[in-house]
Amino acid sequence: MEDNIMKQHISYSELKIFTECPHKWKLQYVDGIAGFTGNIYTAFGTAIHAVCEQSALGNLEPENYAEYFDLAFLDELKNLDEKPDNKMIKEFRQQSREIFHKVFPALQELFPDYEVYSSEEDLYEPISELKFTRFLKGFIDLVVKTPDGKYHIIDWKSCSWGWDMKRKSEPMTTYQLTLYKKFFCEKHDIDPEMVETYFGLLKRTAKEDNVEIFRVTSGPRKTTNALKVLTDACNLINKGITIKNRNSCAKCPFNNTEHCTR
Repeated sequence: MEDNIMKQHISYSELKIFTECPHKWKLQYVDGIAGFTGNIYTAFGTAIHAVCEQSALGNLEPENYAEYFDLAFLDELKNLDEKPDNKMIKEFRQQSREIFHKVFPALQELFPDYEVYSSEEDLYEPISELKFTRFLKGFIDLVVKTPDGKYHIIDWKSCSWGWDMKRKSEPMTTYQLTLYKKFFCEKHDIDPEMVETYFGLLKRTAKEDNVEIFRVTSGPRKTTNALKVLTDACNLINKGITIKNRNSCAKCPFNNTEHCTR
């Protein structure tokens, strides 16, 4: 079996791609063929995440948010295959100003008294439910701890105007937090009852409420369901089974290319 298929870890982004189409996963993560390489929206998300991370760590003061964002944003744009025009870049920079000064006030409103437990925390934990060695790899954007002893995992998501209820409850969206919670608890030997999970939406074009933090339930049943998705994918990968899902072809960057034809 190919060495890349036998690699020791899987990230949540890999898991999402595998559930979408195992063959697409193989093209990207085994054959090393670039799929989606990013755009101005992902560049914006990376830069705004960087501001949140450095601010949470105490490395960045509010008066420096704009400069730090601009440097990170422009650096990300350099790596894009297709460069956006200057007008669009200017709009995105302006929109960032409506977000980053509201992030920590929004946290303060939700948690009047909290301390930052970790920011951009690495996860690299063994998936003990498997009969072979594989790790779940990830990064937790922010964990805060409140006086009641509870830990609150927050994952920042940049978007345009927000998410509808369907998106907020979609399993393959929420399973990310469910799995992060499980492996965070195992890493630190924390009772899952003492950990809550949240998405923080950083809304670029919203006219108000540019930052929305909402709780996502991650109880035992959802944990079981999320873990089944993870272990099923790992077992198929371990066996080298990466068949095409033809229902996902329409939006796939490999569709009707030399790498994948129907």
